[in-house]
Amino acid sequence: MLFGVDCTGSTSFDRFRFQHLAQIAARLARGIEPERPVYLPVNAVLAGRRSSPKDAKAGLPPLAVHSPIHYQELPELFMDFICSLTGKSPATTGFGSEGALTKTAFNALPPVVDLNNALVSYILTGYAGFTTTAGYVGPHFRVDHDISLLVPEIWCRMQVHEREPHFLIANGFLEKVSDFCMDTRTVLASRLGYRITQLFVDRFLGRVFENPGAVFTEQMLRPEKQDLVQFAEGVDAVVEAQTRVAQQYFEDGSVEAACPPLKALLHIMANGQYEGKGVEDAAVRRLFTREYLMQSDWYADRLRTKQSRDVALWTRHLNALQRFQAGGDSLGRGGVERRLAEARGHLARVSVASYLKELEGGLGADPFSLK
Repeated sequence: MLFGVDCTGSTSFDRFRFQHLAQIAARLARGIEPERPVYLPVNAVLAGRRSSPKDAKAGLPPLAVHSPIHYQELPELFMDFICSLTGKSPATTGFGSEGALTKTAFNALPPVVDLNNALVSYILTGYAGFTTTAGYVGPHFRVDHDISLLVPEIWCRMQVHEREPHFLIANGFLEKVSDFCMDTRTVLASRLGYRITQLFVDRFLGRVFENPGAVFTEQMLRPEKQDLVQFAEGVDAVVEAQTRVAQQYFEDGSVEAACPPLKALLHIMANGQYEGKGVEDAAVRRLFTREYLMQSDWYADRLRTKQSRDVALWTRHLNALQRFQAGGDSLGRGGVERRLAEARGHLARVSVASYLKELEGGLGADPFSLK
């Protein structure tokens, strides 16, 4: 007899049973033989963003311009990641940019290195840039981390093809946020990418709630309907922060270490264009495709850099083992000889030209050097 999966108050035996049933169900669904292991991969990662409403007294601009769930293609997503703008939260004293991927303050290397590596990995893996909102959705709806807790319940009830951005856009589950004019200026709301629609709520939240429209209302899905002036001011604040952060890469010269798609993005963020092209230009967006990446000289350079560093690594390992052996073999001669043989084998493998073929499709290594 199968039991429910509510583990509240369950014993360790109950939890083991639930885990076992989950593995058996996965094995049956996938047709995995009994002697083979069952892998449960993470196939969706949704980043979170913190939003907060305007606080004139504290000097905080309105940042609650996102709906509960957004999707951004890589150019818009990395504009966000380069800046990593955060609203005020109980754990911080104010809002501001935390720097590239929020890690600038913790990395001894220039942030452009992290960004290069992250962008290459996202392009290679076809990462879908979904993000969820915490704190506030618009100036009037405080959600704290409720959406962060809700989204896994939604995503696990969606089939794999239903999580694909192309499917969601083509079927009206995501709508593109468009630029608009206000007080003679253009508000660059397209930086927000795509957001979920009422159809998304009905279809996918309906698998969790009896009345999904009461959970995500129209004013939450389209925060500008709460206060258009604050919405425009918030988008302006996001764009201004992105511009300010991008300019730092020009001031310290690290823009020259950026890979071509990232360099184009930094120029657009800082100056509004790259070689006369905006972010919507097809030539710019092509830079973020896997096809372009695999054929590019700069990606080939990353693979050659990876090979040279692997050669240096195994040469260092081999020399260390030889020095250890020359100083006296306290581990037993057989053990050192075995390790020496393995090191020579690895060094021989990474030293030949065919090793570059093995590296294709991988991250490679960033050619940046502190020297």
